Amino acid sequence: MKRFAAGLLALLLLGALPKGNAQAAAETPEVAAGGAALMEMDSCRMLAGWNEHVKLPMASTTKIMTALLAIERCELDRVVKIPDAAVGVEGSSMYLAKGEELRVIDLLYGLMLTSGNDAAVALAIEIAGSEEDFARLMNERAEELGCTETNFVTPNGLHDPEHYTTAYDLCRIACAAMRSETFRTIVSTEYYQTQSGDKTRTLKNKNKILWQYDGGNGVKTGFTKAAGRCLVFSAERGGTQLVGVVLKCPGMWDEAKKLLDFGFDNYRTRRLIEAGLRVGFVAVRGGEKKGLELSAKNDILYPLSVDGTDTLRWTLESPDEVAAPVQAGTELGRLKLYCNDEMVYDTALYAAETVEAAAYRFYIDEILERFRAG
Repeated sequence: MKRFAAGLLALLLLGALPKGNAQAAAETPEVAAGGAALMEMDSCRMLAGWNEHVKLPMASTTKIMTALLAIERCELDRVVKIPDAAVGVEGSSMYLAKGEELRVIDLLYGLMLTSGNDAAVALAIEIAGSEEDFARLMNERAEELGCTETNFVTPNGLHDPEHYTTAYDLCRIACAAMRSETFRTIVSTEYYQTQSGDKTRTLKNKNKILWQYDGGNGVKTGFTKAAGRCLVFSAERGGTQLVGVVLKCPGMWDEAKKLLDFGFDNYRTRRLIEAGLRVGFVAVRGGEKKGLELSAKNDILYPLSVDGTDTLRWTLESPDEVAAPVQAGTELGRLKLYCNDEMVYDTALYAAETVEAAAYRFYIDEILERFRAG
């Protein structure tokens, strides 16, 4: 049965690969930026990079992390009373007034569409009590996401010499944020109205990718004199969701489109394993059945090169035998998938069915059968 599972998975992975003869991998385009990166959203597979590990200031693209933390830690209808510290903050603004009350969701739209530095401060203080403590939360979350070349000092990206990231790290942060449905809805919105007392604000998104690029759906612009022009951008076509970053990039719109074109021309997201597919087998000792099959709970999707240069392999780790009873959904193994010898998925495998303990007579018969078999 394990040989059967191995053969089945090999065929499935082979079927996921593009048809035709393998060709040379597409050359990553040069990007006129201090740093650039392009990833597929779900896997964070790096599709293109240019000085992607150079540490640079990131201006208002900082607010992607601020928004992610607010979404993760707050109810969207929670009402925030605007503190003194959030009034008159320099730079782009929602023009919040002291004591004004707005919902978290309204502040998030002000943060991401009009790039309100004051909205960032209001959210930071509401969540952590101070901007300094919020920066600590930002850095902790960045570390959780595997971002080791980033340090946050402010919630809005106003310049500080110790506030920096890399295109690689910022792209990973943006991928995590874009996996939130709430975040995706916010950053793909062109116009939004907020209501606070008798005051109505109409907010307009500054991200031209939304209306200038087919499939554009996010995410955030940024600018300071120190950081230059910065853009985090995203688009989806045919089930492939790409996220990219350009930092210190005077021609950010054209460079972003160039990277997106490269990604869509050269990669497609493929379903490698379908949720519920039986991919392994484990013998059951003392059960009503002699074994059970293993399956993954979720689809496994991964972007593969269209030129056929990617190679896939897998390993399946599971015990040879388990004792009954076994409940459906019990974790019994791991499936690890490798692309070009790099592990890209490590997912649990679960019992696809319940196997109850055998009645006494059945159990004795099974022991005798094993004894006769030698």
